[in-house]
Amino acid sequence: MDVKDSNGNILSDGDSVTLIKDLKVKGTSTTLKRGTMVKNIKLTDDPAEIDCRVNKVAMVLRTEFVKKA
Repeated sequence: MDVKDSNGNILSDGDSVTLIKDLKVKGTSTTLKRGTMVKNIKLTDDPAEIDCRVNKVAMVLRTEFVKKA
């Protein structure tokens, strides 16, 4: 199973990615800004989602909103 970012680059565990769009976080009033670097991602069973930690908060991001750093 290949997990690809918004540009079509293949992602793997431990990669760093950058957000390409401002994202509102459900359940909070915070917004993740475009250009935010996310380090040490983990792949999930779903090729359209990745697990990560942003600002010490664990969350799941869609691969369509990130690009490989």
